[in-house]
Amino acid sequence: MRRQDQISSFCYAARLFALVIGALVTMSTSIRTYRCHQIDDDITTISLDEVTLPAPAPDEVQVRLKACAVNFPDILMIQGKYQKKPPLPFAPGGEAAGDVVAVGSDVSDIREGDAVIMGCGHGGFAEAINISSDSVRPMPPGMDYAAAASFQTAYLTAWVALTCRGHLQAGEHLLVHGATGGVGMAAVDLGKHLDAQVIATGGRDDKLAVVKSRGADHVINYTLPDGKLGGFRDEVKALTGGNGADVVYDPVGGDVFDESMRCVNIDARLLTIGFTSGRWPQVAVNLILIKQLSVIGVRAGEFGRTYPERGIENQRAIYDLAASGAISPYVCRAFPLEDAIAAMQMLESRNVVGKCVVTMNDYKPVLDHSID
Repeated sequence: MRRQDQISSFCYAARLFALVIGALVTMSTSIRTYRCHQIDDDITTISLDEVTLPAPAPDEVQVRLKACAVNFPDILMIQGKYQKKPPLPFAPGGEAAGDVVAVGSDVSDIREGDAVIMGCGHGGFAEAINISSDSVRPMPPGMDYAAAASFQTAYLTAWVALTCRGHLQAGEHLLVHGATGGVGMAAVDLGKHLDAQVIATGGRDDKLAVVKSRGADHVINYTLPDGKLGGFRDEVKALTGGNGADVVYDPVGGDVFDESMRCVNIDARLLTIGFTSGRWPQVAVNLILIKQLSVIGVRAGEFGRTYPERGIENQRAIYDLAASGAISPYVCRAFPLEDAIAAMQMLESRNVVGKCVVTMNDYKPVLDHSID
């Protein structure tokens, strides 16, 4: 064969190969995903469906998921009680980690095979997802998929609360309520990183033992004999030399908030993160006046939307802490995708310590701890 014919044959084969690869890339794929087809208080009404996932759009990447964190907004979305209401049908799961398997034509800074984390809002209880390339970041080095899927929301909330809203200073006493949950444990970790004296409260001794092992200076079980929450005032006062806490981090509300007002220092900052107790507390203005308190609401996502540059700085700060190994979420359980409902039920029943995750595509994290 003449050299020119050889070159022509080679070029034809190369073009044919490129066409085949291009066709494979643009082909849709079948995946399993949980979907909520109707708003219902009963979270067991969601179903595990097989659907066709198209190729990513020009500005998207397709990620083969390995782990997705389980958060209360997942439950609230199914029940129609969350401020964001995605169109039906939708998959729960707002933050996840996995590997890029396809890249849109306009994406140049992400490659197939990259391990990434993402905040997707919903859609994470699935084997794969198409997502805007702007919504993914490289997975922090040294983290496994389970931890990487679990740190963004909780630690961003705690970081915004303690640094931007609470202005926590080294040496101050930080009282963290709900310290055995995801956002609570993140506040304990970051409080110690910021050199505060951390007093952590929770409802079970076994869960508080985990918090203590991760650096809390003191732990208090605030479950009373009648099942209500409280009884920590005198101990907090004693642990702070009679002064009270300088900063209170409260995702619980209700009776816990009310009692916190009575064990705080002059000029204390009481940070309201949420109301997992189910009751909105009524603020005693006389105590605010006498103690010169600041009662401060915390919405980390809204803070970033209101102050975009500071929002980017906060996200970078927690990413850098994760990448350096300074912080790492505690993941107590991993459930395969088929058992995602059980994972949400574990969270709903307050049996999670730290975080739990849903896993996909045969990923099995190594956990040296568990809690039932």
